[in-house]
Amino acid sequence: MGFWKSCKQNFWLCGMLAGLLFLCIGTADGQLEIIWRKAVMICMECIGLG
Repeated sequence: MGFWKSCKQNFWLCGMLAGLLFLCIGTADGQLEIIWRKAVMICMECIGLG
């Protein structure tokens, strides 16, 4: 548990910035459309419309 106490309090900010960076890279690569399409298809199958 000493590791977590020795970390700086703003360490979460680095993680959040890394996450945003990867989201931007994925969006620029066209992955957002693919993920959106899969999410819609899963919802349609669960509701039973598809």
